[in-house]
Amino acid sequence: MQRCLELAKNGFGTAAPNPMVGSVIVYNDKIIGEAYHQKCGEAHAEVNAINSVENPELLKKSTLYVNLEPCAHHGRTPPCSDLIVKKGIPRVVIGCVDSFAKVSGKGIEKLENGGCEVIVGVLEKEARDLNRRFFTFHEKKRPYIILKWAETKDGFIDKKRRSEESVEQNWITNQISKQLVHKWRTEESAFMIGRKTAQKDNPQLTVREWTGRNPVRIVLDRKLKLSKELKLFDKNADTLIFNSIINEQKHNLNYIKVKFDDHILSSVLTKLYELEIQSLVVEGGEKLLTSFIKSSLWDEARVFVGNKYFKEGVKAPEFLYKPSEEVLLDDSSLYYYRC
Repeated sequence: MQRCLELAKNGFGTAAPNPMVGSVIVYNDKIIGEAYHQKCGEAHAEVNAINSVENPELLKKSTLYVNLEPCAHHGRTPPCSDLIVKKGIPRVVIGCVDSFAKVSGKGIEKLENGGCEVIVGVLEKEARDLNRRFFTFHEKKRPYIILKWAETKDGFIDKKRRSEESVEQNWITNQISKQLVHKWRTEESAFMIGRKTAQKDNPQLTVREWTGRNPVRIVLDRKLKLSKELKLFDKNADTLIFNSIINEQKHNLNYIKVKFDDHILSSVLTKLYELEIQSLVVEGGEKLLTSFIKSSLWDEARVFVGNKYFKEGVKAPEFLYKPSEEVLLDDSSLYYYRC
């Protein structure tokens, strides 16, 4: 099962919105086939593992391991549980049950009805943690939320600006940190900022320091005050503009009207769920980050602390939690938090 989890990780950033799944087939205590789900719309891990076995006759005497319950429905591909039964595999070991409504227990039921011995719950905690984005999306009906910001050693996320309208980026960390963030952009579904961050920093929120797809860009711009000359509107990536005025699609710019009231975050997250956005990185600024923190709407936080002092400016969000991990990135540090 540990090998299944290792294989499954190879699908990080490409399998979504499907879960990451690895599968191993064992005959006489020897692995005779293994694979993972590489890309949404393509064959699942179990199919690829079965196809990797050189002698198909051995399948009738083998055990198939998989970190997530095999599917039981026709989606973009046929049901894996049907194939397992068809191939006569007598024993299936599963990491955890799939909570997606179209599967949830139905895959196990099909296997058992087809004569398979089924064992469930091997490395279950690790299996659920690996696909925490997938499970959060289907169980909480919202994206998996990652808060991310950089702050100075004296606790500021932005220095004092010359004016409210000034546009300039204030780098707090280093090139290593920047490259890592671009890697994250290839792994998560969407990145969100507020109007002031868009206005002051003029970020692109695209992938340039890594290789991979761009995330969906999201900005909250209640009265549509942002200049269309900003990089967010360059059409280089799908962009959602939440506002209180219009519903309109312009090329890959999608203006979505919502009420900017006390339930604004819930309204936005509900819409993102409808759009099948499975994970969301909230980059700020301070007001937006604080609203997520106070609403307890976060699953993970990643906080950079750079080797700089601003002495005055915009204070970092108040975040009274203990980090689960610290990573040194040259002269900066990265702290991971889990809710």
